[in-house]
Amino acid sequence: MWYDEHARALPWRSTRDPYRIWLSEIMLQQTRVAAVIAHYHEFLRRFPTVRKLAAAREASVLAAWSGLGYYRRARMLHAAAKVIVRQHDGKVPSTSECLQTLPGIGRYTAAAIASIAFEEPVAVVDGNVERVLQRVSGKRLAGEMLWKMAGELLDKSCPGDFNQAMMELGAAVCTPRSPTCLTCPVIELCATRGELTENSKPAPQKKREIHYELICRNGEVFLTQRGSDASLMPGMWELPELAGPKKTGEPALTLRHSITVTNYTVHVWLVAAPSHVIGKWTPVERLKRTALTGLARKILRTADII
Repeated sequence: MWYDEHARALPWRSTRDPYRIWLSEIMLQQTRVAAVIAHYHEFLRRFPTVRKLAAAREASVLAAWSGLGYYRRARMLHAAAKVIVRQHDGKVPSTSECLQTLPGIGRYTAAAIASIAFEEPVAVVDGNVERVLQRVSGKRLAGEMLWKMAGELLDKSCPGDFNQAMMELGAAVCTPRSPTCLTCPVIELCATRGELTENSKPAPQKKREIHYELICRNGEVFLTQRGSDASLMPGMWELPELAGPKKTGEPALTLRHSITVTNYTVHVWLVAAPSHVIGKWTPVERLKRTALTGLARKILRTADII
């Protein structure tokens, strides 16, 4: 099989443990594989089982997730672990139907876990699979038509490997731009050979400048906490933000940071004491266990504080 010879060696592919497969699928949502691998290993070191995750404080879970973004995923993962312990004796459900009753698990994630970990004969449709199916068929399939075609093609004797092969094909060969059609194992079946153009254009990137204060004393850093009702990253800790460039001279650090369609130029100013903001002093040795925003963690790493 093409997948056996060409699949990337990824840590979650060497296991049938449903918890590890579930974790990888949640982490991979809207996040590059390269960014996930290190977080995957560290998360499992801290929470090696569903029970360990369920028993953890939310702040600890968010701290382990810091840097991956889209923190609602971590909160739903944590909530689902509690349901599994409370209602399923700590065992991840084995069917896609039951998995979809858990917080944060939708149709695709449920099908991926059930087929890979438990060999349930159910197809998956993610962005990569959708692209493969549309190009192979030469049709603008959507919604249930995609799921129907994926189900008809599914090799029910090895659904987990087949689903992973379809996802790998879309990620490594049938890419959004410049697909390597000559190396494709299904080129003879393909109606378009990569020529099916995209309907939608990517959203244009926006640019914005933001300013933060870096305040340190006696091995501590001053942090502020986002409100529990904040639309992004509620409850996470960050450096105090300045409304504008209030300081004279040059910032201590300038770095780049991207969130979805916005590219930020981030200026960091060294400040002797906090301004009139509510926050707390956090010892440097506790920063790695603090639920920091990804940008705060990046700033502190660039400043060689963590």
